[in-house]
Amino acid sequence: MPVAAVPEGKYAEVGGGITMHYHDAGSGESGVVLFAHGSGPGASGWSNFKGNYPFFAEHGFRTIVPDTMGYGYSTKPAEGAFSLSDVAAQYKGLLDSLGVDRAAVVGNSQGGAIAITMALDYPELVERLVLMAPGGLEARETYMQMEGIKAMIRVLYKEGVSKETMRKVFTLQLHDESKITDEIIEERYQVAMTQHKDNIARIHVANQEDRLSEVQCPVLCFWGANDKFCPPTGAAKIAERCPTSRTMLISRCGHWVMVEYKKLFNDLTLKFLQNDLA
Repeated sequence: MPVAAVPEGKYAEVGGGITMHYHDAGSGESGVVLFAHGSGPGASGWSNFKGNYPFFAEHGFRTIVPDTMGYGYSTKPAEGAFSLSDVAAQYKGLLDSLGVDRAAVVGNSQGGAIAITMALDYPELVERLVLMAPGGLEARETYMQMEGIKAMIRVLYKEGVSKETMRKVFTLQLHDESKITDEIIEERYQVAMTQHKDNIARIHVANQEDRLSEVQCPVLCFWGANDKFCPPTGAAKIAERCPTSRTMLISRCGHWVMVEYKKLFNDLTLKFLQNDLA
């Protein structure tokens, strides 16, 4: 058995027979930050945010980094379909189990769509949103035409999941391919081997663009100008429709802003969480 590339943390029952795995770090003196990761083969909270959440824990925040249902070490249903509200309720169930009644939510890709849903469904819970190329802002057909999404679908349903095919997908994830390390591929591959092939279709990501004006909390959004998974045109939707938002479009950047521009993301997000971003 290979050594687990993704470390194991803690578990909580969140209702409906779902157990969520999560990492929990930091004192909480500065507040609580919940991280919601994206989708795709082998995704997990730790793999997405290992370069970020320790920074916020060091600055006094309690950082909670779960695996969404179907990912990481969380429950992986073999059947059934779930809405964004279903998944948002699971995330709230996790926070409830930890005694957290107020948190900033950080989400990228599908996790960004979940974060937006949490802000819509539980405005009393979500005090701030940090979004990185969130999903759920276009019609499904638009996403299916994106180069990265088409590559991911080919791997899942035609080529099969292997370290080699996953590397093909991840070269599209970042603008700077050199940052796709063997460690990232191993982290994702090990988790992917535990997932159902049609896992990505379990969670229906609805188009929420017409509800962005209902988001009550402040929003900070990052988007890579070279994103091949979620169209960068979504950045203008966040900027125009979220009443209190700041959006940054970053050149020479792909889908993972928090990986390609870790310092920029960490520093600006810290200022935002500290209410120190003009």
